[in-house]
Amino acid sequence: MTYAETVQKPPFRLGLLIKRIVFLALPVLVLIGSVGGFIAMGALKPAPEEKAEIIEALPVLTATARAEPVTITVHGQGAVTARSEVSLAAEITGRVAYVSPNFLAGAQFKQGETLVRLESREYELGIVQAEAAVAQAHTALLQEISEGQIASQGADELGISQVSDLALRRPQRAQAEAQLASAQARLDEARLQLTRTRIIAPFSGRVRQRSVNVGAYVSPGAQLGDIYASDVVDVAIALTDTDLANLGLGIGFAETASLKGPPVTLSAIVAGVPHTWSGRITRTDSGFDPETRVLFAYVEVADPYGKGADNGTPLATGLYVDASIAGRALQDSIVLPRTALRGKASVYVARDDETLEIRPVNVAFSDRERLVLTSGVEEGEKVVTSPVRAAANGMKIKSVDRLETAFAAEASATNE
Repeated sequence: MTYAETVQKPPFRLGLLIKRIVFLALPVLVLIGSVGGFIAMGALKPAPEEKAEIIEALPVLTATARAEPVTITVHGQGAVTARSEVSLAAEITGRVAYVSPNFLAGAQFKQGETLVRLESREYELGIVQAEAAVAQAHTALLQEISEGQIASQGADELGISQVSDLALRRPQRAQAEAQLASAQARLDEARLQLTRTRIIAPFSGRVRQRSVNVGAYVSPGAQLGDIYASDVVDVAIALTDTDLANLGLGIGFAETASLKGPPVTLSAIVAGVPHTWSGRITRTDSGFDPETRVLFAYVEVADPYGKGADNGTPLATGLYVDASIAGRALQDSIVLPRTALRGKASVYVARDDETLEIRPVNVAFSDRERLVLTSGVEEGEKVVTSPVRAAANGMKIKSVDRLETAFAAEASATNE
């Protein structure tokens, strides 16, 4: 090979290298171009049109706040109990000789009436014996007195100035006096035992139960029956501290001639018929119950089986009744439906711009139907009375009537 041939070979190799580079780089350039094209097309594409979010107003029921004077009524419940109730028991031993026809469960009796009588012959004989013992003791005393007088006269006749007590029979006289007093005490005891053969009604009332019959032999302490007075009954009503304030009552209140307790209307259904009775609070407990944190007020109803009965239906013991107690009067108050209250002291006010406002209020009183406020809402403002989920200040609302609300609720349920 010549030098000239050797010099011609390098150009051939350089061209081959260039071809290979172009062959390898071309796909990469095509890929880069494609990506760039897509990016450019994306950049030139117009942005999507933004749509404004439409917030639909929540349909709600509302009530208009009314300003009116209100008498607060406190409600409670309680059981009717007798003011006086006793268990009759025998005080002596004996056999039952008589039981009054009025001494039956549910029967009525008068004060001083004999309800049960025991056989008294044994106790009558005891009185005779005691009277005889008294007579003997009295005779013995007279004898000692007489003998003492004789001794004193004899000493005077003999001119004896100093005579012993024993000679004058003074100790014997003292003993005779003591024996007479003892005999008299035994007579009094015998007479007392005789009176105990009769069980006398301590008051007018009714019989709760009888547990003795004629012929039964009883001993001291044996139960004869239970009776209760029917002139007055009580109903214990549990009151909170707020109730006391609304009624104007204090702890340990006791009615006087110049300070009367609040009137109370008691109600219950008896034999399927509603009845009402009138009474008043005459006293309260002197302290709160440590467990329930309530204080009991006592409603008194006089003559519950007579003038205090409702069309002949008495306020019987054991009956469970509802109580409505008239409390203090509020002159400047706002009245709303009870359903307007949210939590303990808030309401939802429907503003004029159809938005909701959560507003704190001062609650003076509430019952099943009414909500009475002393501040927080002005007369004429509209307050939401229907349920609202996730309520928030500024929420869009729309006041509708009940029919529209029902349709909206039905449509919402259908869509779900």
